[in-house]
Amino acid sequence: MTLITDSESLRAVCARLSQADYVTVDTEFMRETTYWPKLCLVQLGGPDEAVAVDTMADIDLAPLYDIMTAAHVRKVFHAARQDIEIFFNLTGTVPAPLFDTQIAAMVCGFGDSVAYQTLVSRLTDGRIDKSSRFTDWSLRPLSKRQLAYALGDVTHLRTVYEKLKKKLAKSGRAHWLDEEMAVLIDPATYQTDPEEAWLRLKPRSNSRRYLAILRSVAAWREREAQARDVPRNRVLRDESLTEIAAHTPNAPEDLARTRGLSKKAAEGAFGAAILDAVAAGQAVPLDQCPEAREKNDLPRGLGPTVDLLKVLLKMKCDNHNVAPKLIAGTADLERLAADDHAAIPAMKGWRRELFGNDALALKHGRLGITVRGRQLVLVDVEDEDVARASM
Repeated sequence: MTLITDSESLRAVCARLSQADYVTVDTEFMRETTYWPKLCLVQLGGPDEAVAVDTMADIDLAPLYDIMTAAHVRKVFHAARQDIEIFFNLTGTVPAPLFDTQIAAMVCGFGDSVAYQTLVSRLTDGRIDKSSRFTDWSLRPLSKRQLAYALGDVTHLRTVYEKLKKKLAKSGRAHWLDEEMAVLIDPATYQTDPEEAWLRLKPRSNSRRYLAILRSVAAWREREAQARDVPRNRVLRDESLTEIAAHTPNAPEDLARTRGLSKKAAEGAFGAAILDAVAAGQAVPLDQCPEAREKNDLPRGLGPTVDLLKVLLKMKCDNHNVAPKLIAGTADLERLAADDHAAIPAMKGWRRELFGNDALALKHGRLGITVRGRQLVLVDVEDEDVARASM
């Protein structure tokens, strides 16, 4: 087991890995007490070696970052989003090109959001020891058991990647991943806009003025959490934000009545910053205040249509050996039941070919579902009508 703790060793191993077609990658990080994830370890797997890079050591990580953006080396992750977010926060660049084995496994019929250990057990002879899963990766020294666990996340990943790649090539589905990979390599996926932080909250009112104030104080908290590198609720809890927006305090003594906020904090610089945010929200012109998020209430009578679309989705995904989550979720099916032109992934590209077109035909009575033997099958309703008319 190799633990890289110095810059010279990292340069040497990255020089070797840069000659490979692909590198498997995983990270270990901590986030319980910080806003930004604290990178503790990066594991890299090449064709003939696997190493763990101690990112907390006094080490120049530039060669590692170069590998992450090398256009000729594919970076293979499992459930990549959090790992990529870390590299993006550190460098401002998204690793590319990418291959996410969790998404590839969904395309190959391994189910929704399949776990790494499941893929390892089904595609390799390996076994993952998860006993170190909840370890504190910021503590040093790392034990041999911790390193074995960490390296297992990239050594078995090589075989998982190779086998999934072959399955995709054999099925002709490699292009199905393109849209998902495009989302993963888009920097916008990892950018946090403080002005949108209020969307995570549960507003007490649909009043546009209330929402403008909530947006303002939530944006202040987001920036404060980022600047101090602490979790949002360490700055101010969600329920305190919604209470402040509802009562619009204009003076420290009013603010001090907020649950979870001490009199001392309300009267100091902390309280002054909150009151400034409240005032900023109050000053927004009414026509520029945010509107309440639309509730996706299903029109009356469409429930059975949604249920029928769910049956079709399950049937199609079983027949084509692909995970339903990759095609459409319940919210997507509800939108499709209400609107033939719903802007959902299921009505675009290969998803439309596999499911969307038949979903519309089923919705409008051109297709039906019946049972033959033990199998659900689609029937052309117009052909059935013609057959009955000729009898």
